[in-house]
Amino acid sequence: MGRAFEFRKERKFKRWSKMSKVFTRLGKEIVMAVKAGGPDPVNNAKLRTVIQNAKGASMPKDRIEAAIARASNKDEKDYEEVVYEGYGPHGIAVIVETSTDNINRTVANIRHYFTKAGGSLGTSGSVSFMFERKAVFRFEKGAWDLEELELDLIDYGLDDIDENEGEIFVYTAFEDFGNMQKALEDKGIETISADMQRFPMSTTEITPEQEEDINKMIERMEEDDDVNQVYHNMA
Repeated sequence: MGRAFEFRKERKFKRWSKMSKVFTRLGKEIVMAVKAGGPDPVNNAKLRTVIQNAKGASMPKDRIEAAIARASNKDEKDYEEVVYEGYGPHGIAVIVETSTDNINRTVANIRHYFTKAGGSLGTSGSVSFMFERKAVFRFEKGAWDLEELELDLIDYGLDDIDENEGEIFVYTAFEDFGNMQKALEDKGIETISADMQRFPMSTTEITPEQEEDINKMIERMEEDDDVNQVYHNMA
């Protein structure tokens, strides 16, 4: 009984910890969007997207409003989006996307994670050519017909469309994000999330033991408050 209770408590803690990190990241994205385009989501497409993502992640309304108000304060710190590239253990290519108010701190931490795992932080462009960046929109299927949507959205940059567990995923090239966002809005489709993701153009096969080494490094990176996403080409 005691062990089962401790296991459940640990899982609950990890779940809340992960959710807290997601809210922190979204809060920073809201701040950056407001500082770039103002606090009105009607006239700020980027802020509109981030707010929708926050709602899709179950971020409380008061936290969203607090982040917008905070960003409107000229004394609020600025965040900068910085991407780091390198090789993890066993030659696995890794891209780390961050939002930071202290680049010196962030680059030192990212370098440490790579080095501790037996990898190395590379220069800009050292592995990004191995990945393709795409926009991914996710929304509830509802009454939408997949084939009809595909025909309707092809002129707005649609690369691919897929359905999984009652949700539809729409993929476009990085540069077609705005076109697709407007097309979905015009159709009255409320997205659960809309973001940019990186997909490896080829993957590397590794052993279970090697995978464990890489996952340990990725976990350390993902626990860092400055880190938003970690991508790799591990099969």
